Amino acid sequence: MASVPATGPQAHATAIHKDLGREDQTLLLFAHLMEGGKEDEETVESLGKLTKLLNDDVEATKKGEKSITTVIDSDCVDTILCYLDMRQSDVVRGHAVLCTSAYLKAAGDDGSKKLSAFFLDRVQRGTYDDYIVAFCVAATIFPIVPDLTSELFLSEGFLPSLGPLMRRKWKSRKVETACLEMLNAACMHSHCREAVQKYCIDWLEEIVDQDTEQVIESMHTIDPDINVQEGSVSMRRHSIHVQNLAAVVLTKLRAVQPDQAPPNLSDPSQPRVQPATTSVEDLSKKFTQMLIKDSEHSSQASVEGLAYASIRSKVKEELANNPEFLKSLVKTLETAPPRSPLMYGALSIFVNLTQYRPALTEEQKRISQLKAYADAAGKLQPDPLNDNEHVSARCKRVFEAGVTPVLVTISKTSSVASLTLVISILNSLSMTPSMRGPLAQQGAVRLLIGAWTNLPEDDPKNMTVRRTAAQALARILISTNPMLVFGGSTPMSTAIRPLVHILLPDQSAETRDLLPTFESLMALTNLAAVDDDTRRTIVRVAWKDIEELLLYNNPRITTAAVELVCNIVQSPEEAESLFADTSKPQAQTRLKILVALADAEDAATRSAAGGALAALTGYETVVKAITERERGPEIILGLCEDDNEDLRHRGVFVLLNMITCEGQTGKLAREKLMSKGAVEIMREVVTRTKRREIVELAVQALKLLLGKE
Repeated sequence: MASVPATGPQAHATAIHKDLGREDQTLLLFAHLMEGGKEDEETVESLGKLTKLLNDDVEATKKGEKSITTVIDSDCVDTILCYLDMRQSDVVRGHAVLCTSAYLKAAGDDGSKKLSAFFLDRVQRGTYDDYIVAFCVAATIFPIVPDLTSELFLSEGFLPSLGPLMRRKWKSRKVETACLEMLNAACMHSHCREAVQKYCIDWLEEIVDQDTEQVIESMHTIDPDINVQEGSVSMRRHSIHVQNLAAVVLTKLRAVQPDQAPPNLSDPSQPRVQPATTSVEDLSKKFTQMLIKDSEHSSQASVEGLAYASIRSKVKEELANNPEFLKSLVKTLETAPPRSPLMYGALSIFVNLTQYRPALTEEQKRISQLKAYADAAGKLQPDPLNDNEHVSARCKRVFEAGVTPVLVTISKTSSVASLTLVISILNSLSMTPSMRGPLAQQGAVRLLIGAWTNLPEDDPKNMTVRRTAAQALARILISTNPMLVFGGSTPMSTAIRPLVHILLPDQSAETRDLLPTFESLMALTNLAAVDDDTRRTIVRVAWKDIEELLLYNNPRITTAAVELVCNIVQSPEEAESLFADTSKPQAQTRLKILVALADAEDAATRSAAGGALAALTGYETVVKAITERERGPEIILGLCEDDNEDLRHRGVFVLLNMITCEGQTGKLAREKLMSKGAVEIMREVVTRTKRREIVELAVQALKLLLGKE
């Protein structure tokens, strides 16, 4: 049976598209878009098809085909841009943004000229509808073509005209809203921000400061019978939404400026009455109350404003000390649509609250001090509210507000940009040791491993993010029991590659930061304490790097590397392969290094090396190598004589292993050790040691050395 052909205009258009060339398809889509009166679904479909044609056009023109933009005239451009009008539905505007972006990319300079002509023509017409469309277009394309839009925005006479324009009586608040949306977008550009500060600050202050209740009362006084319904033109009051938008713009202007010194009233050139200005702190309080009391309707404006205001340290402290606000912000983050500006804004606030100052090298600290001394006013002195103590306290309050489970949930659907902020927050929280266990319990480990694994490593933008995720993971695993963290869908082996990743230096950094290396070694040591499978994986993935770090010129790195080796050689397979098989030159070299480290100046390094030798001297080949090595027996006896009882314990254990070795190797070890004063040293260990287990080992060793067993 033959299928029934589709009917209706959409089906007809689709059928035609299959048979037409690219230019004819483009013209037909524009004809549909120009008709108007269509359902949103039809408009979105046409915009989507047009966007695809424009995206494909870039590749087609590279192959020598004629560009479809040659048939797109000014009327066609007007059609696309008018769909950016704020009075269109969100879904239509969203598709219009994609279509506009694709057109500007495909059309190049010609598209920029048509866009400029559209904007200037609409502004020149100066009608209610023209202003709305022009402002909406400018707000939308600022992120797409910032240089072109800023040029239009800064054209002579445009910004100075906005103040008088916004004070006119319009039939609705939409002109004001569209204008403020444009200014809000313009503040991303430094020159535009300066111009807004110069020409628009007064009426922005007027909008923010206006008391709507006073306006109503004054109007009743003038005309008791006046209709003062919400939105009335005669009332001339600004809606809450408009006030919120103006407050966001003001915050962006104020937040990037340094705090101004109070006026010098003794200076005769200073006016006696200073104009009132709204500070960032005042605006942040307004946004805070908005989010707490009316998050459903005001969350976008309040979050966007606070994302800028929370750059200031005073604002950070106020927000962090407000538990009600923090819980409201966590709730806002939890309910924000995935990949939305609201989600990104809420995450930005948490980043600002929790971010530590970058760690400085000694050289960088010296340079910073010199700069501070050179600055007479002391402006370069660090802000005490941003020191580690204050940041740590803020992190604790953010954690207590319950942000971690929400971060884990939203990370599953986040954009790369939002995921970057999530990782930054967790990295800051992991700085506090007491929070690492709870972070692991609430899913942070799985999140960090997943982020490191899934972020493309060939993208340079992800290099720093992946390293940050790995370092946060390392910190958490240093302070937690791996057996309680891993299992099920997250096996322990999944953590090894991220940790090994930060053993290596950051190629993008001018100077090497050793903290990630140290923390990675500590975390791997903790994992290597669990089982042989984990030790085997660590050796397979990272042994070359670990071996190199054994001789690093930093005692803390060397110690951490030796402690990791100490845990690795608890596996018989790895101990024999790496050290005990002395028929291999590499094994001989490694053993020499380990014995030498047992004589290092640093007590922690000696202890770690002694622990490794305690495991390895169970092998006859290792005992023989130590015995035959110059100063080998002396180094072992040096451990036995150490003032630190832990070190003494390890030395006695190694000695006992050596003298209990069977055959000729054991006989040679006993002879060598006795010739170096082992009996006297063991007697001294017995008399000066308080710990029973060490005394028992020393007594046993004495009996063997004296031939009493």
